[in-house]
Amino acid sequence: MAVRLGELARHVGAQLLGDPECLIERVDTIQDATGGAICFLANPKYRKHLAHTRASAVILAAGDRDACPVNALVCDNPYLSYARISGLLYPRPRHPAGIHPSAVVAQSARIDDGVWIGPCAVLGEGVRIGAGSYIGPGCVIERDSRIGAGSRLVANVVVCSGSVIGERALLHPGVVIGSDGFGLANDGGGWVKVPQLGGVVIGDDVEIGANTTIDRGALRDTRIESGVKLDNQIQIAHNVRIGRDTAIAGCVGIAGSTTIGSNCTLGGGVGVVGHLELGDNTHFSAQTLVTRSFPEPGYYSGNFPALPNGEWKKATVRTRQLDEMARRLRRLERRLLELESVRHGDDDT
Repeated sequence: MAVRLGELARHVGAQLLGDPECLIERVDTIQDATGGAICFLANPKYRKHLAHTRASAVILAAGDRDACPVNALVCDNPYLSYARISGLLYPRPRHPAGIHPSAVVAQSARIDDGVWIGPCAVLGEGVRIGAGSYIGPGCVIERDSRIGAGSRLVANVVVCSGSVIGERALLHPGVVIGSDGFGLANDGGGWVKVPQLGGVVIGDDVEIGANTTIDRGALRDTRIESGVKLDNQIQIAHNVRIGRDTAIAGCVGIAGSTTIGSNCTLGGGVGVVGHLELGDNTHFSAQTLVTRSFPEPGYYSGNFPALPNGEWKKATVRTRQLDEMARRLRRLERRLLELESVRHGDDDT
């Protein structure tokens, strides 16, 4: 679809510099865009491409507008405006309503108006699907689970028994909601499974990336509050609670009974051990290992940066020697204090 630039400016509340009648058909990168495309400049690393862009328009901040050779939309947050414009130019395709002949739907399942149940999907007893939802091919929704209105399960999503998913959720292929938590009791070297009796409750407007897994609670529910955004291949263990509008990048692992506050961010590969509390507005850089609670807002990191292998080996050896080095330093400090005491005593005489 094509939209006039003036309409896009009104849509995102941006200042328009240029031709309001210019037609925008698509989005593209600042270095590759051609006529009919709009791009954005948010990262200063890409500013070098601005003078040579062939885009019809660029979304940018006020500090870059004088260097822009084409139409511009000037705003405080170019990336946010780009996201909203992209959503306008590329609306989600409308899906049909109905049940594919190959789907298996229990008689007691309740399906509201405008729902699509795709090929080979399976809906168990007591399942409820809210109006306008999309259940893609190969999805399995086990007994007594609920999916809120307007939600989209793309394909091969498994929602285990008794799980609750709010409205307008987006679950990408391979997501598993409500699988058993890792609860095991040791019996003389062997393992006895602890029944996982809780469920999973997910709020509204949550997005969950491909192959991410969220375990059911051991006794009480695992809870993901509204607005949370989860990337691909994340593991969330039993009884974890994640607050509103928190965003978590790929390959993060969160151990059981950890509470994460609202408006937090966890970078890729972060590991969080169990039974911790991370307060609102706490942020952790990629590959950080979180081994204690962080109740105060802030930006935290905790790992060695990448080094050449030889330097990393030396740094590791020195790290393991730190305790002994600290003990030697304390002995030297005590000896220095003794010598200073003797010297001052001689001066007094």
